[in-house]
Amino acid sequence: MAATMHDVARLAGVSAKTVSNVINGYPHVREATRAKVQLAIDKLGYELNVTARNLRLGRTGLITLALPELKLPYFAEFADEAIRAAEARGLRVLIEQTNADRARELAVLHGVRRVMTDGLIFSPLALGPDDIRLFQVDFPLVLLGERVFGSGNDHVAVDNVAGARAATQHLIEGGRRRIAVVGSHPDEPVGAPALRERGYREALAGAGIAVDEALIRPGQAWHMSVGAQLTDELIASGVAFDAVFALNDALALGVLHSLHQHRIKVPAQVAVIGFDDVEESAYVRPTLSSVSPGREQIATTAIDLLLQRIAESPGTPAGERAPARRVLAEFSLVPRQSSGAR
Repeated sequence: MAATMHDVARLAGVSAKTVSNVINGYPHVREATRAKVQLAIDKLGYELNVTARNLRLGRTGLITLALPELKLPYFAEFADEAIRAAEARGLRVLIEQTNADRARELAVLHGVRRVMTDGLIFSPLALGPDDIRLFQVDFPLVLLGERVFGSGNDHVAVDNVAGARAATQHLIEGGRRRIAVVGSHPDEPVGAPALRERGYREALAGAGIAVDEALIRPGQAWHMSVGAQLTDELIASGVAFDAVFALNDALALGVLHSLHQHRIKVPAQVAVIGFDDVEESAYVRPTLSSVSPGREQIATTAIDLLLQRIAESPGTPAGERAPARRVLAEFSLVPRQSSGAR
């Protein structure tokens, strides 16, 4: 006879509710208790009947993850982390790619497919501060990114300013003074580009280095080809530079390609650092220094917050739910060969 949740609870010496909390991934369980329950599950060979549970609760066991562009390594790797975290909690993930298109992002929030899943984790790029009312929804929603704040929904974000400040300080500490930025969005006062440029400016100011606007190179798409193009243009302009801070790793990989094509030695002549710490950064030559934004923490936290919202009464308006929570992920600097001091 198959083991039941009550059998697990009896063996672990806890309540069935505690077993349920562990199985569903609720964060407010002591690690010692979680370990006891997991040991009992393994010993008894207990398997949760996810289908039966979802039918009983009126749920699908499916959530939506809406991201701008899976071509970008950061979002592809983030999706992988989110899927792993969701599966560990008995959930399946439906991926929506919005391509930063306003119509697609609106469809993610209010389209007919929304009702197919129990909740939504959403990283908007086309929608912004003027669209806050559109995020006043009656279904579980967790926001990612830096475009929409104050919507009344849970939000998990990257510490962009501090991460960019640390990246720039790292270059300054290596003796660099003419630090270029590639990938800025001068017409966008909100979002990751603006926040990362702000961190760059703060680091220069802290070191007493004046900002040379000629070193800040705008580029709308954060792709490798754009990073290479912007670096080509920077070199052609004749503006002197001894380092490049690329606002993501895809841009940084393009920067490395351009410098190699122009026979500029990295890091002897120009140091390079990116942001995101995607897997490829550790395997290019020279290896790419980067800022790790805490991708695993962001994915796991977003899944857990969404699960807690799903557990609330269905259809509860945003204004009547528990207060929204904002989590700023912990970043870390990952120095590699590309930013070595002269």
